[in-house]
Amino acid sequence: MSIQIFINGLATGSVYALIATGFALIFNVLKFSNFSHGATMTAAAFVAYFLVSAKGLGLAPTLIIAALAGAAISLFGEFVGFRRITLNHSSPTYFFVSSITLGTLYEGLVTIKAGSNFYNFPQFFKSTTLSIGSFVVSTSDAMMFIISAVVLVILAYVISKTRIGRALRAVSFDRETAQLMGIDSTRTIQLAFIISGILAGVAGVFLGVNYTLYPSLGSLVVKGFIASVIGGLGSITGAVIGAVLLGITETILLATLGSGYSTIATFGIMLLFLLVRPQGIAGSNIQEKA
Repeated sequence: MSIQIFINGLATGSVYALIATGFALIFNVLKFSNFSHGATMTAAAFVAYFLVSAKGLGLAPTLIIAALAGAAISLFGEFVGFRRITLNHSSPTYFFVSSITLGTLYEGLVTIKAGSNFYNFPQFFKSTTLSIGSFVVSTSDAMMFIISAVVLVILAYVISKTRIGRALRAVSFDRETAQLMGIDSTRTIQLAFIISGILAGVAGVFLGVNYTLYPSLGSLVVKGFIASVIGGLGSITGAVIGAVLLGITETILLATLGSGYSTIATFGIMLLFLLVRPQGIAGSNIQEKA
């Protein structure tokens, strides 16, 4: 494996890590998969595009608007689609139906605004490549890796070292007991959705920069889900590890087998983990609600 492929794989894996971490955070707290995450990512990226990027503004404002839009959309979804379900401990079917319905709603609204057209983010950097010794790295890939790494490090610090993080960990372990200990479970769950939405917004912009921006961009969220399965559903550390491994593996497969076979191989790897180690690399056996 050449170092060039490894570097490209790290950049791709860092974006997958943002998606996978958003998945893992909600799963960790509520023990169900939020299938509207991909549509949230797409909607936030489009909001940033139309409000900021289409007007010629830079990467930083685009990421900020996308993060804020992702947080707002995700919080709206929690209030409309999940609040009563989590409070009333409803049937697992309701979690699945609510997340799918919200995802369809978001994608429908994006399609109404954008149609079926493809959009390109403006060129954020004067130079498209960076030379590191004898290696040439895409400027956008380098920025994706650096910014994603910074975001994930900040998230790790918040979860492990702050009062907010302790509340999230307590609610994920036992919501009722955390409530009895004085932790506002509803507020903590809202915070989890806000963080998940921020990660989705940033990831949506990076995917739009790396590929193109289109209404069904959210389908790429499956890469984050695969990374979560490989790393272990509910494990944020595992999600990052699984995402990086997936990014590197996918880049190698693209270089050796081509795009068609690499997709098949990626799903094959996920199925292998489900058969051999269903709890993933760093996860534990968790009963999923939906």
